[in-house]
Amino acid sequence: MIRRLLSQKVDAAIQPGFRLRGTEVSRLEGLSDAVIGFALTLLVVSLEVPQTFDELLDSIRGFAAFALCFGLLIVIWFEHYTFFRRYALQDTFIIFWNTVLLFLIVFYVYPLKFLFTLFFNNLFGMDLVVAQPGGAAVPMIQEGQLSQLYLIFGIGWTAVWLVFVLFYRYALQQSDRLGLNPLELFDTRASLYENLSAVLVGFVSILIVIAGGADSAGWVYLAMFPITWLIKRRNAIQRRKIAPSFKPVTSIE
Repeated sequence: MIRRLLSQKVDAAIQPGFRLRGTEVSRLEGLSDAVIGFALTLLVVSLEVPQTFDELLDSIRGFAAFALCFGLLIVIWFEHYTFFRRYALQDTFIIFWNTVLLFLIVFYVYPLKFLFTLFFNNLFGMDLVVAQPGGAAVPMIQEGQLSQLYLIFGIGWTAVWLVFVLFYRYALQQSDRLGLNPLELFDTRASLYENLSAVLVGFVSILIVIAGGADSAGWVYLAMFPITWLIKRRNAIQRRKIAPSFKPVTSIE
């Protein structure tokens, strides 16, 4: 449903001049949408329906963490959407790694939300203590566990974006079969490098954790903003030198 709506509205924005080969929503894409939708649902149902006004306020305080998790999942979904619209690859290689990607997304939903909840609670000076069913109050995280949390997050982050690197690398290998022109080859390599930068950021974070710098490991991910901006700016300049040679065809029937 969402893919069909986007196909009518924003396909040209994926990359002007890139011929879109995925003109119909495949069963693989439909399954992927359902799984990512399920992951988004897990973010919501992890918050119980408030019974009192105080509980409602607690739920609202958790909105920032939810919003960040939601946004990250949408970014992953849109990267997935873009790839399948561009190349429409449905062979064994893609099916296998798409399955791995969906598994990673579902598996890391709770660690992702826990990390962001911990971050915002600490940032806004909220309690880092939770009440257990028996009434006992325990800290959200014990001393020494932060490094394990960042290690789990780093592995998940790196693995997710590594799958996209494998996707785009495979698309390059299939360039003759797909009939990619020089502009499309450039865009494919550009997407590969953008995803590879996310992998490298996650890898650096893991190395920092292993070296004993867990307190600094999380801030490494902020580097994604300037790195992504620089890569996109450089790619845009180079792309303008290639694009005038090609007519703005949006799809291949």
